[in-house]
Amino acid sequence: MVDYEVTVSTGYLDDAGTSNYIFIKLLGTDGESERKWLKGDSSFIRAAVSSFTVSCPTSLGTLVALELDKQIQLEKQPLKNPDDWFACKVTVKYPEGDTYKFPIYRMITDNEVHSFREATGFGIFHWGELSPLEELNQREKDYRWHLHEEGVPHIMKAEDVNSLPSEVQFSYTKNTQFYLTAAAGLVELKLKSLADSKKNWTDVEDINGLFSFRHSHIADYVQQHWREDTFFGYQYLNGINPTMIRRCSALPENFPVTDHMVFPGGQCTLEDEMMHGNIFLCDYKILDGLKANIINEKQQYLMAPLVLLHKKPNDKLMPIAIQLKQTPSKDNPIFFPTDSEYDWLMAKIFVRSADFNEHQINAHLLRTHLLAEVFAVSLLRNVSKNHPLHKLLVPHTRYTLHINFLARRDLISEDGFFSKFVASGGDGMLTLLRRSLSSVTYSSLCIPEDIAERGLEAVPNFYYRDDGLKLWDIIHRYVREVLSFYYKDDADIQKNSELQKWIADISERGFHSRADSGIPQSFTTVEELVKFVTMVIFTCSGQHSAVNNGQYDYGSWMPNSPFTLQLPPPTTKGTTSEATMLDTLPDMGTTANGMAALWLLSKPSSDSVPLGEYPENHFKEKIPCLLIKAFQADLQGLSASINIRNENLEVPYTYMDPVVMENSVAI
Repeated sequence: MVDYEVTVSTGYLDDAGTSNYIFIKLLGTDGESERKWLKGDSSFIRAAVSSFTVSCPTSLGTLVALELDKQIQLEKQPLKNPDDWFACKVTVKYPEGDTYKFPIYRMITDNEVHSFREATGFGIFHWGELSPLEELNQREKDYRWHLHEEGVPHIMKAEDVNSLPSEVQFSYTKNTQFYLTAAAGLVELKLKSLADSKKNWTDVEDINGLFSFRHSHIADYVQQHWREDTFFGYQYLNGINPTMIRRCSALPENFPVTDHMVFPGGQCTLEDEMMHGNIFLCDYKILDGLKANIINEKQQYLMAPLVLLHKKPNDKLMPIAIQLKQTPSKDNPIFFPTDSEYDWLMAKIFVRSADFNEHQINAHLLRTHLLAEVFAVSLLRNVSKNHPLHKLLVPHTRYTLHINFLARRDLISEDGFFSKFVASGGDGMLTLLRRSLSSVTYSSLCIPEDIAERGLEAVPNFYYRDDGLKLWDIIHRYVREVLSFYYKDDADIQKNSELQKWIADISERGFHSRADSGIPQSFTTVEELVKFVTMVIFTCSGQHSAVNNGQYDYGSWMPNSPFTLQLPPPTTKGTTSEATMLDTLPDMGTTANGMAALWLLSKPSSDSVPLGEYPENHFKEKIPCLLIKAFQADLQGLSASINIRNENLEVPYTYMDPVVMENSVAI
């Protein structure tokens, strides 16, 4: 007889364990074992690691696979209640000392037989030829595409949260802590009494009273400095939407600003300042003509501004001209810092509201959440579990499908938060999503190219850029070294059917095969694969953190980021006042619900997993495991440098710190 030592690990989550009967069968190149019941009353409780002996008359040879199944009754055993079981991994030790490893990381909910391949036994050059067709056929059934709306990315088809495959659902801990509804945030922020109020604000101090709970250092700073031009300009670099600003080398024809308007003293000219790289433009043309929402039976207003900024000799970025509509006309004045206090402040408020809406739908929802879903569904449909790409990317898909389902149900549905309280909600949202997708390019998703294309390489005090470029380099180095371990030349990439199906699905389902997007439809070189995978990881971790984690910091003081505006902008100068501003800002109920939503969207759960932490250990080979440790060390180094820099900043920039960003789009 040949005895094999089998060790089975159960997940650590609260609902991972089972009292059901677990069976195993080992399959080798020279034979297979009998199906064996793994006896033990508490062998598969939460976090259990249990060992068993499987005996065979003769050697199985090289172990290539195993089968697991879970039953609720045996012939001579009492009936048990069915419960699910999250199996983490199985290791099988041979008498000669060889150890074979099987990463499972799956919730088993039924009584079917499930097959799993050994992590390393197939060799590293034959993934395409040895794809387990049965596994991929089942995955195509489990992960189905659905075209939610024409002109936007495909999504995961699911009737409700419980119909999502169990392996992508929230953990029990995450589920109990997280409710994607404004009601939960209203309770936490003690704002429930204001939730239904349709009254306008009559005094800025009343908004201060609303701001008395759940402070953060940055939120307090925003509340104190939101009126200042220096802070207005600063937010384009290091606020929640650092993707809008670009260097201006020629003014758009529809923005007729002259030297006299912005430099009345004649101290410099626009042409000279543009030549020296000191003029910047933020153009919200993507919002032009968008139908604004109706909230509480009142028409709302959303502008498509153009904003001109000037880098001063002290390196401060200052707004110098604002035009609130795209088409120049007499009733569309250009506003300047020299205008009256409330003319200029109101112009900035309309810009900040436009920025909130562009950020939420384009920079946040589309470019992180929806694209991350495309990357995840294509991976889970087309790439088998033991494939190197699956091992590399599956930690960066954690909770994404679940959180996106909740977002569609509770935030952007017909009766969701955006439809009720945000200017771009309602009919305009789908139009904006379509425009946003048509504007996405591959280069804009890759931060080194994006920064270069926007001409922002030399802008001082641009911490999003500084930290983001370092993070990109760290991820790129890790991805290149891991993939180079498995793929030695370009031919390995070209003949790998799983890689090619993954990218083809992304191109078609995410970007509708738009050639002008620059998204590849196939891979021909190792370097192409490395770059694309780097972009995926960066998007799901760093970029999402940059546009998500500061939402409450910068938006909880509502006048800094109004979700909607109740009056149109002034058509002539000299007609605004503090009363005009208060009547224009969102009403009390809208403000309270908006604060609650931003609080929830910025609040990580206690089981969040930071970038570079891989508790499931999908890789078993020595070299990739060492590369993960090197990756973690690089991330720690970046985090330390960010913390040292932030010690000297009045407003610290933390959103690209690996310690505070999750591996995946999970919130």
